[in-house]
Amino acid sequence: MKPTSTEIRAGFGRLASTMGRMVVVSALALGSLSVVSAANASEGRYIKSVAASPPPSGARQLCRQYSWACSTKASVAMSNQQEMRIIQRVNRQVNATTRSVTDRSQYRTAERWALPTSRGGDCEDFALLKKRDLIRAGVDPSKLLIATVLDTKRNSHAVLVYRSAAGDLVLDNLTNQIKPWSATRYLFLRMQNPSKPSSWVGVYRRS
Repeated sequence: MKPTSTEIRAGFGRLASTMGRMVVVSALALGSLSVVSAANASEGRYIKSVAASPPPSGARQLCRQYSWACSTKASVAMSNQQEMRIIQRVNRQVNATTRSVTDRSQYRTAERWALPTSRGGDCEDFALLKKRDLIRAGVDPSKLLIATVLDTKRNSHAVLVYRSAAGDLVLDNLTNQIKPWSATRYLFLRMQNPSKPSSWVGVYRRS
């Protein structure tokens, strides 16, 4: 039987309605994929805190010895680009002007966290000096976190983490290259608590 004009119009109406629903569903699906992709893109850029942790033995008096090492108050506001230029400059400068000297050689003890002396300092001393100089240069201290790691040879090591808008970057006395934490191949152990640098947290271990 040949369909009437009324039936044809009704059929087209149902088809248009169905296609409209398909377009909406497709748009929602694409929107969901965009959200998921954005979440996946940010995942792994920052070191994840796992649980509260006691500080390294040499850092137990750190806040009392150097109050700026546990500060969270920014003195000035600056752009990400300005901060990054300062980060690069200070990292190179400290690496170039500070000699590497072990605590055993300098203090006759296995571990002592302190600013470098005229003789130099070890890895955590480099990290402390960089943190102090960066704070003095106006970088937000809440973005500067000292972390302990095992290096690529699985020796104990300390670095300064800069919590940038793009993710956690590592300032290391072993290289002038500033790398994302995930590119260092270090085994991360502990870090100053981003919310309260006077305390420490155990962190997601592998980079």
